[in-house]
Amino acid sequence: MAVIDYDKFREAGRIAAAAREHAKALITPGRLMREVVEACEAKIFELGGQLAFPAQISKNHVAAHYCPPPDDTTIIEDGDILKLDCGVHVDGYVADNAVTVDLRDGPDGALASASRMALENVIAMIGPGVAVRDIGKTIQDTIESMGLKPVFNLTGHGVARWVIHCAPSIPNYDDQRKGTIKPGQVIACEPFASDGRGYIEEVGEPEVFQQSRPLKMRDKLPSRIEEALEAFRRLPFARRDLMRFFEDEKESEETLRYLRKKRLLTEYPPLAEKKGTRISQHEHTILITETGAEVTTLSA
Repeated sequence: MAVIDYDKFREAGRIAAAAREHAKALITPGRLMREVVEACEAKIFELGGQLAFPAQISKNHVAAHYCPPPDDTTIIEDGDILKLDCGVHVDGYVADNAVTVDLRDGPDGALASASRMALENVIAMIGPGVAVRDIGKTIQDTIESMGLKPVFNLTGHGVARWVIHCAPSIPNYDDQRKGTIKPGQVIACEPFASDGRGYIEEVGEPEVFQQSRPLKMRDKLPSRIEEALEAFRRLPFARRDLMRFFEDEKESEETLRYLRKKRLLTEYPPLAEKKGTRISQHEHTILITETGAEVTTLSA
């Protein structure tokens, strides 16, 4: 059995929290959304981490997976609610965290408070032996007590070495599933609160991609493309990440088309409710110990 280095999980969490707080402070009206995620990723690299996935910033009715393309000109505006989601790995050990900035109602408004309080309530009760459905019930009860809806078809998830989504799946409502939390698991818990129906769907063009299967000899990829995929280690990457490996945007686009043709890509479009809805999200990574739980992504 492979030895798990929990200190590297902790180091990834420390870097992720610092990057989150650094970029959070930049979420102000008039700023390009692209600048926020670029600053977040630069901080991760500065602190010695690597990207577990591209930093993302989703606004208003978009719950997740909005990843600004290299030429994105979307501006943060007064009244927006932004979800900043970033992940870090240290030698493959992953931390995943997110925060909401509500430029209309502020951090104590009902929407931002609902997802934050749901997460805090989970942290207070989670540990070995806790039923997964009870975590979902805690999230649902907290959010609904504030007159809002959890996003029913988004979940938290386990993380592992070189893996950002694995068992257990952590629902945002009581889905009555069986199973309990076990020592040694590392869990990203991410409540989403909505003033809409609480159901999202894929909307728009994907900007986040992931290698969908191991490479085979018959794939016969060009060496530069194979080197890029090897560098990502089957972790998600953005269109803008390809710019580090190829000379220009045209070559990056040709690479994506080539990988699609080879059926080597999983694509992740933005996830959204209908326009006019507002959604919040808060997320921490939690290490389950023999006696309790430790949040790795708390800010210093």
